[in-house]
Amino acid sequence: MGRDTKRRRLQAELDTLLGGEETAPLLESTPNCDVDDNSPPVGLEALPFQDAPVEDDATTPRTRRTLPDSSGINLYDRWKGVLPRLVDALLTFVSVSTGQIIDSPTSLQTTCSSIGCPRKTNTILCLFQNHFQKIDAVSCQCQDILTVLVTNGLFPTAPTYPRMAVSIFLLDFYSALFERSCDAINALASALNTFYKRRGFVPINHKGEPMPDAFRRGLGYAVQWYDNLKTSLSKRVEKAVQIADALVQEFNCPPDSAVSAPPEAPSSEGLPGLTRGECARILVQRCPACFGGTWFGRPLDEGGDIHAGPDGNFNHRHITSAGDCPAFYEPEYFLSKEQVDAVGRRIEEIRKKPPKRYNPKVPNEAIDGCESSHIAGSGSNSKTNMDKFDDGGIMALVCRHDIPLFLANIDTPGEQQKYSVALIEHLFNFLPPQATVGVLYDVGCVLDRSLQLYAILPNNVTSRLTFATSAMHAYAHQWACQLVYNPRIRVGLGLTDGEGVERLWSRSRKLIGVTRMSARARRIWLLDRHMASIGEELRADLGSWLRRRQKKGVEGQGKKAQKVLDECGVPLTTLREQWELQQAAQLSIRAHAPVRLKKELDTVLNLQGDLDTVDKAIVITRSTISHSSASRESLQLLSGLETTQKRLKDEVEALYSSLGIEDTFPELQNIDLDFVRTLLMARDLKINIRKRAIGSFFEWDRLDQAAGGREQAIGTKLHQSTRKAISKRKPALMSAIRKFNDYCTTLAMLHKPEWAVPLPEPLPTQLTPLRECPHLMEDVWITPSADKIPPWLEDIDVRQGIRAMLKVDRCLEERRRLGMEGDNMCRWFARELSALEVAIATPTSECFFSTRVPPHTNEIIDSTLLVLLHQHREQLLHMKPSLAGSVLGSTRYDYHEVAARELARRIVDYETPSYTWLLPVTATTTEAFIEDLVDPFKLDPAATNPITAVEAQPDTDATLLGDFLLDYDPEPTDSYEINASLVRIIWDMPKHLIDHRDPSHCLHFQTFAPPAASNIARALYHPTGNIHFTPHDLAIMESPCARLNDICLNGIAKYFHIMTSNPSNPAHFHSQKCALFSTYDLLMTRYNATDDEMWRRTRKVQYWTRDIWILPIHRSRPAEHWVQCTISMKTRELLLFDSFAEAFLWKHEIPEIMRLVTRLVLLANKNGHPLHVVVEEGWTARPVLVQRRQFNGFDCGLFVLANILAVLHGCHVSAISQGEMQDFRERLLTHLLHLPPKF
Repeated sequence: MGRDTKRRRLQAELDTLLGGEETAPLLESTPNCDVDDNSPPVGLEALPFQDAPVEDDATTPRTRRTLPDSSGINLYDRWKGVLPRLVDALLTFVSVSTGQIIDSPTSLQTTCSSIGCPRKTNTILCLFQNHFQKIDAVSCQCQDILTVLVTNGLFPTAPTYPRMAVSIFLLDFYSALFERSCDAINALASALNTFYKRRGFVPINHKGEPMPDAFRRGLGYAVQWYDNLKTSLSKRVEKAVQIADALVQEFNCPPDSAVSAPPEAPSSEGLPGLTRGECARILVQRCPACFGGTWFGRPLDEGGDIHAGPDGNFNHRHITSAGDCPAFYEPEYFLSKEQVDAVGRRIEEIRKKPPKRYNPKVPNEAIDGCESSHIAGSGSNSKTNMDKFDDGGIMALVCRHDIPLFLANIDTPGEQQKYSVALIEHLFNFLPPQATVGVLYDVGCVLDRSLQLYAILPNNVTSRLTFATSAMHAYAHQWACQLVYNPRIRVGLGLTDGEGVERLWSRSRKLIGVTRMSARARRIWLLDRHMASIGEELRADLGSWLRRRQKKGVEGQGKKAQKVLDECGVPLTTLREQWELQQAAQLSIRAHAPVRLKKELDTVLNLQGDLDTVDKAIVITRSTISHSSASRESLQLLSGLETTQKRLKDEVEALYSSLGIEDTFPELQNIDLDFVRTLLMARDLKINIRKRAIGSFFEWDRLDQAAGGREQAIGTKLHQSTRKAISKRKPALMSAIRKFNDYCTTLAMLHKPEWAVPLPEPLPTQLTPLRECPHLMEDVWITPSADKIPPWLEDIDVRQGIRAMLKVDRCLEERRRLGMEGDNMCRWFARELSALEVAIATPTSECFFSTRVPPHTNEIIDSTLLVLLHQHREQLLHMKPSLAGSVLGSTRYDYHEVAARELARRIVDYETPSYTWLLPVTATTTEAFIEDLVDPFKLDPAATNPITAVEAQPDTDATLLGDFLLDYDPEPTDSYEINASLVRIIWDMPKHLIDHRDPSHCLHFQTFAPPAASNIARALYHPTGNIHFTPHDLAIMESPCARLNDICLNGIAKYFHIMTSNPSNPAHFHSQKCALFSTYDLLMTRYNATDDEMWRRTRKVQYWTRDIWILPIHRSRPAEHWVQCTISMKTRELLLFDSFAEAFLWKHEIPEIMRLVTRLVLLANKNGHPLHVVVEEGWTARPVLVQRRQFNGFDCGLFVLANILAVLHGCHVSAISQGEMQDFRERLLTHLLHLPPKF
C-alpha cells in the first residue's frame, strides 16, 4: 500500500516537472505516433496550460518519423484496452441525455454506493461548447476516472491519468460538422480558442502568458477515440437488432413448420425462373432498394437483379512523408490489401496461359480503340508519382442509387483491373447464388473482354455478370462498342447511368486535403467513416430518389420520347426491324478497317497532303513568274518540277492501290478512288472530331460549375484554367469540323447513285448544336448497301424514331425496376421495424431467450440499449412519409407499422386485446328488387372453410342505393329509351384480340410480416373513395366454394384500379385511360334514378376523361351470375364477357347498357364536361369469349375480376382458366388480409 502511495506521489511530481500533455496527433497532418524525443513518457499527461521545456540542439537535425515507434504503439494499445469498459458508461449517458436539455456538470461524482470503496479526487479541465472550467472528479476502485467522466458526458484526452476532457455534445457536433465541411481538427481548436477568448475564457500557461494552441492535441485524441467508442456502441445496437430479427424469423418460420414459404410468397408459376433467396444483411442495410429483394435470377438481357458501378479516384492519394500510425480501426468498407493483392497475383498467373476462344460481342478493333483512348483501360498508365505517394487513390463500388458498397485502396501507379475485379468478387460473396448483376464501368467493354479471354473469375460468377459502360463515358467509346455497351442502348438497364461513383467523389472531394497529409491508417479511418455517413444519408433519401426518378426520369423523359415517336409516323414494328438491321450492319467486321490498313492509310494520306501543298506552291510560283520577265532556264526548271510532281502523284496513287483496299473491301473496287479516299479520310477525321468534341463537352460542364453556376463552384483558378483549355482546344476542333464538312461536300459532288454508298452528314460548327447533334456519335459508313440505302441510315424519321423508341423502352424498364425497388424498400421497412419493435418489447432474461432464440444465437438483448433502439425506430418511422410518397403509397407502410407492433406483442406473449365491433343500424326493405341487389348469399355446405354467421356491414354505395330504392317510384319513363336495333350484335370475337395470360403475376405480393387474422375488418382509404371489407366478406374470399357478393366484387375491382393507377405499376399507362363503374350504377338506370342521383354517384369516376368504361353486371335471373361489359367510347363498341359464353341473355342487357351510356354522356355535357360521343348509331356489340371457361356455379365473380384486371392492363380478355381459380382466389385474399385493419 505504501509503495503504491509513493509511486503516485513520484508520478505527480514528475508531471509537475515535465509540465505538458502527451504529444497528441493532428487529425489532418501528423501521424498519431509522431512524438518527439523531448515529449514526456507516454501515459503521463501534464497539467494543462504549462509549456514543457524543450532543449534546443542546433547541431542535431530533427527528422520526421514516418513509422510508429514503441511509445506510439503502447499509447494506442492503452486506448484499445480502456474503450471496451467505456461503452456502458457512454450508454448510460446517452440514455439519460437523449431528448433532454442537459446543463454542464458542476461536479463529477462516482455512482458507486459502497461505503468502504476508497475515493480519489482529480482536477480535470473540461471543455464545453461555451466555456471551459476545472472540475474536481471523484472516482473509486469500482469506477475509475475515465468511467466517471464519460458517465457525466465528458470524454478524456488520455487513456491514463487524464487532465483534460471534452464535452461529448461538442464532439458530436464536430462529428456532424465534419461530415458536411471536412474541417480539420486545427479549425475546431482555433475556432474554440477564439470563441473562448471572446467570452472571457483565456487559456494561460504557468508564466501567465496566453497560449495560442492549447487544445489541438487533446481534441485530436478525443475526436479519434470517441469515434471508435461510438462505433463500438453502434455495433452493439446492430447486434441487438440482429438477435431480434433472428427471433422474428424463428417465430414466422419455425424449423419444424411444414410451410415452405411465407403466406405471401407466390408459387413458381407466378415468378417463372426466379429463385427465393436473401442478400447478406450488410448489403441490405446499405441499400435496401437494391438488396432487399427475395427473388433472384432475372435474366441478364433484362437487366439482371442488381446494378452496380466501380470507378477509381486518384485525387485521394496519400503522401509518403505523412507517415503511418498503429492500426486502431477495423474498416467496414475497405477491402484488405491482402485480398486485393491475392486477386492481382491470380490475374498475373492466369494471363500467362493462352487466352480462351470466345465469340466477341464487338469487333476487337473497336475494343482496342476504346482501350487506347481510356487511361483506365490499361493498368500500365501511370496516374500517380509513386516516388512521392505511397497510396495512389481509392476505387469504390456503388449501387445504382450512388450508395457506396465497398472500397479498395489503390497502391499502384495505374488503375489496374485487380481492384475492380476484387470489388466485384467481394460483392458476389454476399449475394444469393442465383443473383445476377449488371456492372457499369468506364471501360466495361475492356474488362468484359478480359473476363471472356481469361478465367479470372469462376464460371458461376461470370455467368451471372454482364457489363456496360457508364453513360457519360460511353460517348468516348467507339460507336460499335456503344451499340452493345451503352446503357442508353443496352436492353434491361433502364435509366441507370453508372455515374454514381462520380457523384460520390464529388461528395467526398473536401476530404482530399485532409487525408493526403494524415497518417496512413488514419486516412483509411477518415474515408471509411465518411463513406458510412454518406451511405446513411443516401439511404434515408431513397424514397425521394425513387420519386424524383419516377417524375423526372420515367415521366419526363418518357413523355418527350413518346411525343417524338408519335410524330415520326413510323410503325413501332418497322423501327425495331430497322434497329436490328443497324446493329447487325455496324457490328460487322466489315464496318471496321484493320489496324494495319489504318496506319498505312494514314501515312499515304499524310504524303498526299504534302503533295497537295507542293501543288499549291508550284501553281503560285508559275502565276508569279508568268507576270514577270523570267528567263528560259527558270521556266524549264519549273516545268521539270511540275513533271516531277506529276510523277510523284502517280506513285502515291500506285502506293494507295498497293494497300489492298480492294482486297479488304472488295465492294469498293468499282468505286472511284478519289471518292473512296475522301470517304476514308472523312471517317478517320470524324473519329478525331468526336474525341475532341467530348473533351470540350466535359470542359463546358466544368465551366458551368463556376461561381454562380449550377451544382458546386469550382473556384477562380480552375475556372480560368478551364477557359484557357477551351480557348486552346476550340480552334483545332472547329478547323477539323470545317475540313470534315468540306469532305462531305466533295463526296456529294463525286457520288453516284449506283454506288449505293450513304453520304455522311455535315456537323454543326458551334458547340451547343454539336452537343445535340444526333449523328455525331455515328461513324461514317464505308460499305455500299447491297440493294439500296437502308432507311435507318437515310430516313431522318426512322433515325429519330429509333432513338425515341430506345428511350421509351428504357423508361418502361426503369418503371418496372422502380416498382421492384419500392417493393424491396417496403419489405425492408417491415422487417427492420418488426425487429426493432421486438427488440424494444422483448424481456432480457436468459430463461426467455433460451426457449425462443434460434439455436445459433446464444445472446440476449441488453436492456440498456432501450433508448438507442427507440431512437433507431423513430429514425426509421421518419423515413415513412418519404417512402410512402415514392411509388407504393402509404397503405402498405401503414399496415406494416401496425403489424410490427402486433408481432412484437405476439412474440413476447402479451395478451392481445379483444375488440367489440359496433355495427351501425341500417334500414332494410323487403322489395324483390332489393333481394336482387343484396341476396341472402348461401354457401356450399361442402366448402372446406365454412363461413361463420357474421352480420355483414354494407358499404356506402350499397347504403345509398338502398336509400334510393326505398323511395323508388315504379312509374316508367321513356325519356331515355334505346332501340336495341341501333346496336349491331355480332356474335364473333374481334380480330387482333389481346389476351391477358398471367393475371397471377400481376397480383404478386411480397411482404415480411404474416397477415393478421381474417376476423378483423379491413379498410383502404383513398382520395377516390374508401373500400371496406367486413369479416363476412373476408370469409367469402377464404371459402373455396363461395360466390362473391357485391361488396367483394366492387371493392376488389376498385382495389385493382388503385393498384394499377400507381405510377410505378407497369399498367399505369393503360389504367389511367379506364373508368371503373360499380354494379350499382346499372341498377340506378334500371330503376330510373334522377339525374341528380346519377350525377352524384358517377361524377367521382370522371368518366368523361376516359376512353374505356368498365361495367360489372349482376344477373339475378334465371340464376345468380356475374358478367362484365367493356365500353370503348372511341370505337363505339361493347365487348361482352360471360364466363359461361352465353349469348341469349345479352339482348336484354344491351339496351340497359346503352341507356346508361346515353345518360352519362348527357349528364357530362349538362354539367360542363364536354363529351362528344354519338350514341344514336354506329354501335356494335361483340363477345370476347365464345367458349365456356367456367365449369362450376360459384367462380363467376372471380372470372369477372380477372377480366377487369386484364382490361386495366390494356388487354381485351383474361386468359385465366378454371384450374387457376383457386390460386387466383388465394392471391386476392392475401392482398385483402394485408390491408390495414379497420378499427
